Amino acid sequence: MSADSNREHVRIQTDALVDYTGTEVLLFHKIENLSLGGLSIFSATVEPEGTQVYLSLNFPDLNASVELEGEVVWSRDQAPKEMGIKFINLSAQDEEILTRYIEARAQ
Repeated sequence: MSADSNREHVRIQTDALVDYTGTEVLLFHKIENLSLGGLSIFSATVEPEGTQVYLSLNFPDLNASVELEGEVVWSRDQAPKEMGIKFINLSAQDEEILTRYIEARAQ
């Protein structure tokens, strides 16, 4: 059984970009994977676990964007640097946009 089969949400690989604000403001970071629960990203710098971040995801093909709050749940400070962020207080509208994006790419 793979780790993905134990996940609560479908996780997709994507080349979408995210801007995030934590202790620094970082723009145009590649999303490694995305689900309704959160995302993981590659970054030149990473935030420590527990850091609250604000995310801006843009989906041009849906003509939509979402502004989300998240919390860093894991980070790797060795190359390739990356971190996992879980979404907090996801609104119904943001969840609907994320669902449309994920379902279109999960097929």
